Amino acid sequence: MLEEKNIVIVGGTTGLGLSAARKFIELGARVTVTGRNPDSCEKAQKQLGKSGIAISSDATEEGAAEEVIDQCRNKWGVIHGLYHVAGGSGRKYGDGPLHEMSLEGWNKTLELNLTSIMLSNRAAIHAFREQKEGGVILNMGSVLGYSPSPKYFATHAYAAAKSAIIGFSKSIAAYYAKENIRINVIAPALVETPMAQRAAEDNAILEFIKTKQPLDGGRIGRPEDLDGMASLLLSDQASFISGQVFTVDGGWTISEGQIPGNE
Repeated sequence: MLEEKNIVIVGGTTGLGLSAARKFIELGARVTVTGRNPDSCEKAQKQLGKSGIAISSDATEEGAAEEVIDQCRNKWGVIHGLYHVAGGSGRKYGDGPLHEMSLEGWNKTLELNLTSIMLSNRAAIHAFREQKEGGVILNMGSVLGYSPSPKYFATHAYAAAKSAIIGFSKSIAAYYAKENIRINVIAPALVETPMAQRAAEDNAILEFIKTKQPLDGGRIGRPEDLDGMASLLLSDQASFISGQVFTVDGGWTISEGQIPGNE
């Protein structure tokens, strides 16, 4: 499906991004992945082998995305796709319910999840326009951007950022469609990542998830649950799809979710 495709994954050295990188290589792609932690980059490089490059890079820094895309093009000749996975919770900075939120929590959460996407998407657009061959961008959203869950997942800056990613992606998809550049969003529910550790260790939340994500026994999602959709959207098989949001949520958006003990 991805034979001879060169794909940059921002946030691709752990979790969702690394799982995708392995899948893309399996499907014939060459990948360039980034992550903040040099140790994670080293471990990822060993897993990706000759079909991958792992680069230590901060997605929120000006110029970082351009450098990574340049390395992809220097190595493989051209970039065909960008998968932006990088982001994170702002809880430790002060994100949460609005009446408890700090300005630092708001700003840091938007920087991690929205500003980083603007920077990577801008760099990819520049590369695609220079190459004059079109290209594809897939941005990471979240069901919390349009399907709130107030009892256990009340991080209002995070929800705002993920909702904004949808508007941003649709807007640029409309603008660059005439240049055969496609932009879509994949929106997961609760998936096993470092950010999900709080929920994964809370029995009450796990009981809630059984009814909120009822597919396959009512479980937290796994990184590989997103790989099929990501592979499709970055492939030529999705060449007539742009400006869309694809929910991969185990049933989250169609299920009420029961609070344990009627709390």
